[in-house]
Parts: sequence; structure tokens; C-alpha cells
Amino acid sequence: MTCQELVERVTDYLEGRLAPLEVEQLKAHLQHCDGCTEYIEQMRATIKVTAAVRRLEAAPDRETLRQAFRRHRQS
Repeated sequence: MTCQELVERVTDYLEGRLAPLEVEQLKAHLQHCDGCTEYIEQMRATIKVTAAVRRLEAAPDRETLRQAFRRHRQS
């Protein structure tokens, strides 16, 4: 597998959608390519941060939670 092929398949790899043979080829490439290894780690970090931001954006603020709790108690 070349670096370009790895870049084209990285999303499928990280989401577990590559065929077993492609996973083995990708892993073999990573064993000798520091640049692609770093790229994979950067992509993992980006996914992690993006997920954390989405959770923060979706979380209600404290006042909204207080109001919901009060409404619940009153019902």
C-alpha cells in the first residue's frame, strides 16, 4: 500500500470498514512509514476532539437542567 492509498482509505480503516486484507496491507505500511503513522494518530485525535465538542454543544446548560428538574418535581 502506498501513502496515497492509505490516505484514501483512512476513514474506512478508522471506522472498521476495510476488508481484512486491506487492514493487513495498511498495518504493514504503517510499520515502515512514520509519516502515515503520524497521520493516523492525528486523525484519531481529530475524531476524539470533534466528538468531545459535539457532546459539549449538545449538553444543556445548568439553568436549563434546573428548570427541567423543577418542572419534573412539580408534576
